[in-house]
Amino acid sequence: MKPSVVAIKQQAIFKFNARAKQIPGAVNMTVGEPNFATPDHIKQAAIKAIEDNKTHYTVPEGDHELLEAVADYLHGKYSLNYDPTTQIVATTGVTEGVFSAFNAILQSGDEVLIPSPSFTIYGPDADFNGASPVYLDTSETDFKVTPEALEEVLRTNPRIKIFLLNYPSNPTGVSYTEDELQALVNILKKYDIFVISDEIYSELTYNFKHILFGNILPEQTLVMNGLSKSHAMTGWRFGVVCGPEAVISQINKIHELATTSITSITQYAALEAYKNGYDDPAVMRAEYQARRDKLHEGLSELGFDCPDPDGAFYLFAKIPAEYEQDDVKFANDLLDEEHLAILPGSFFGIGGEGHLRFSYAASMESIDKCLEKLNNFCQNHQKNVAVLEGKND
Repeated sequence: MKPSVVAIKQQAIFKFNARAKQIPGAVNMTVGEPNFATPDHIKQAAIKAIEDNKTHYTVPEGDHELLEAVADYLHGKYSLNYDPTTQIVATTGVTEGVFSAFNAILQSGDEVLIPSPSFTIYGPDADFNGASPVYLDTSETDFKVTPEALEEVLRTNPRIKIFLLNYPSNPTGVSYTEDELQALVNILKKYDIFVISDEIYSELTYNFKHILFGNILPEQTLVMNGLSKSHAMTGWRFGVVCGPEAVISQINKIHELATTSITSITQYAALEAYKNGYDDPAVMRAEYQARRDKLHEGLSELGFDCPDPDGAFYLFAKIPAEYEQDDVKFANDLLDEEHLAILPGSFFGIGGEGHLRFSYAASMESIDKCLEKLNNFCQNHQKNVAVLEGKND
């Protein structure tokens, strides 16, 4: 057995969700995927592809008409300019995109800089390749990487080969303005490293225009994007990696060995999304924003502070000081007593301790129930705290 694989542990998120699913009627606020259906015109395009027997292998990097549509979409939305014949590869979601990029770039002994808290795949992907994750705690800077912190960690860790930046962030929901990104670029361009920007939530930005990292540091950046969140297509498993030709060609080798190509039917669905689904995300984004505002207001009334929720569909809430600060215990007690499932912040690494991640990719009804159950739990536990304090007087 490969030791680096044996050492990888099952993700705590999956264990917690499995336990929540065993509780009848539990309100689940852990889900990291849209509760919308894939738009009908995309589903119909996939059905037509099946009926037309377009069910055979494609070239590994993806059908050329599809890659041209991806390039046109990214140019129209974000003013990005990628050559569809050499600078884009279609992957089985961003998850495979990150995996293939790490495999293409990293060697044993290298390091990957990961702002924390973070999505849970990045560290194990580094470990798998014999590299080491270097976690940068962002909890004291509103869960954002500052240029000062970035400069310091790059200066003191010369083996860093990749800076992994996910924004809008899972789990915190924070994102970066153009000025904030430019400040990071001013540091990064002094170092011989790659930036992997996981921007799968780029269409779900609420407070300002989303700027892709490839716009401002194209020669060092691999942009990870796709349709899972923007077009409610998580199960279709479609992503893209875009970047310099020299590295995209190497990533495509890993991608080809791992998958041959992504499914032809998914590619035809994606083609329809990119060509005729330009405005599909707008309706979902407006609904997410309404849900965000409702949940944010309700949590604030209960004393839970959150960083500014700029994007994605998560709120990362600090547990108020008067309650149990062990976020894993808090979440498990909440699930047991109120049948409300919320993920502990420490599941997402350093800096997540004492926090809870709420997903508002849920109905308004679920958000109402969530706030009601959380209020009941807090009232009961606040009374327990008061009783204990009284006994100690």
